Amino acid sequence: MRGSFTLPYVLLTLVVAVFAYLYGLDSRFAPKNGDEYPYMHIVRMTADAGNWLPLQSQMDGIKNTKPPLLFWQGIASTSWASQWNLIDLRWPNVLYTALTALLLCIAVRRFSGKTQAGILAALVWLSFFSTYRYGRPFLTDAPEVFWISLPFFGLLYWGKCAFDSKFLFPVLTGICLGLALLAKSFAYIIPASFALGLYYWQWRRWSISQTLIQDFYKLAIIGILALGVFGLWFALDPHPEAVWKEFVLGENAGKFAARSSNYVLDLIRGGDSIWMLIITTLANAGLFTFVLVSALIQCWRERRFLSCEEILLLLLIGTFLLVFSLPSQRSGRYLLPVMPAFAALIALHWGQLPLWGFRIALILQAIVLGALFWIGVNLQLSQATGFAGNWNYGYAHWVLMAIAFIAVCIGLVKRNQSKAIGLLGCFLVYCALTSSLAPLEGSLGRFSGETIARLQGKEVWIPCDYRAKDEEYRLLIPGAQLHGYQAKDAGDIAGLTITYPLVAAQAPLGQQPSLCESCQIVGQRMEMRARHTDAQIKEMLSGKIGEHLFVTEYLVVTPVSKPDVANMKDACR
Repeated sequence: MRGSFTLPYVLLTLVVAVFAYLYGLDSRFAPKNGDEYPYMHIVRMTADAGNWLPLQSQMDGIKNTKPPLLFWQGIASTSWASQWNLIDLRWPNVLYTALTALLLCIAVRRFSGKTQAGILAALVWLSFFSTYRYGRPFLTDAPEVFWISLPFFGLLYWGKCAFDSKFLFPVLTGICLGLALLAKSFAYIIPASFALGLYYWQWRRWSISQTLIQDFYKLAIIGILALGVFGLWFALDPHPEAVWKEFVLGENAGKFAARSSNYVLDLIRGGDSIWMLIITTLANAGLFTFVLVSALIQCWRERRFLSCEEILLLLLIGTFLLVFSLPSQRSGRYLLPVMPAFAALIALHWGQLPLWGFRIALILQAIVLGALFWIGVNLQLSQATGFAGNWNYGYAHWVLMAIAFIAVCIGLVKRNQSKAIGLLGCFLVYCALTSSLAPLEGSLGRFSGETIARLQGKEVWIPCDYRAKDEEYRLLIPGAQLHGYQAKDAGDIAGLTITYPLVAAQAPLGQQPSLCESCQIVGQRMEMRARHTDAQIKEMLSGKIGEHLFVTEYLVVTPVSKPDVANMKDACR
């Protein structure tokens, strides 16, 4: 273990990990879930209303979709939406992620007695794609993972002192879990309480009577306090009946309804089956998926010799997996709170893990880097044919790509460095991914300052392919009044220019749009397409990247009179 992960590797990996999580934090193309823009919309509307509650939204059926803690966080970090940008919205979640990694490191170091194991656990967890994807954007997951993990970290760190605590630890645990419920859902009290019960039972050497006598009241305190903290939402919200209807019945109880045929068949087959839940949970590790699989195999082989702490980690994982297999909607995202436990198991068995998992990780990294390099070269060279306009990478990008690829190759060739470089390579891939899209974050993918100034207070119609897409355009055209139309019509320039007075229309790169004589282009930028046909994908694989992956978006002023917005359905809503 020492030979494969020495101090220089530790420091280098830590520096690259921090850089990867901060680099491109304000990027519109950062890996994320589609919920970010609806959550941003709720924050902005609630802040505009001037009150913490009730939550506000213009979207049908999406208002009390999540408890208010995340939205209060967004209101505070943006100073009531007066500093409206992605960095101010996202940095608290990055802080949550950093604190979770730090506490994981401290807990594993304490019970294992090895500083290296603690650092490894934190870095492995940060290397998981699910941590990178859900731990940076403005989503509920980073606060939820932190507050749920905190009590379990405490039990692993303090051991006997925490288990035998009659009042203090249960109270603190109840508050922590309450904050987790107030960030995500009251449903998490079930797996968390169940796991704590198993922890206490294992601590009492599997004695049911001793657990009931000495620990059951602690679980009652924890559950009552946690639900009490969550209940503040009902107590403070002026419309608790709406919270009950939209969140409790719609967002939670509705997830037990059959998804396709019936509950039993959905459990054993299809996209919401128990098997898919297991696969998506393992896939949360991203490039380290097969390393995680090898660690679980190693745990099974050493099952008779596992330490108390390793058993507790497996109990936590098993409890969450069991509980979240019960709803008919099954997703690996629900098990994000146990991913730190998976990372701890990998770190504890690091020295015994076979190389095949790391080599698969390195091969996957090489494939991703190769794809990014191929796309980047095609885009850079396509400038000569006018497809990509001013698409241009700086020297730093190519240096980064070269360093990443060389490091991965060294990891594949040198057995004694495969593990360390396999971990480092995950963060290098994240940096390469962000750097590959960097040109769109500059002037190429944004409207000019002159255009933005000209559109202040103007009504602009924009394409929407999912709810609250206008929140992205609000970052691109601050100060404009935005209305959405169906994104599938974005290429119908003739139809758009006879319908809307000021509209964002899209055309293939290198092709000037055909406009009426009195129409005027007031701004343009490059945008990346999200959906493609099979024929377009085949042409992209043959090298025609610019023609199909990107479009030019034009802001066009037309002679059309202002339509009646009140009688029009906003596609962003």
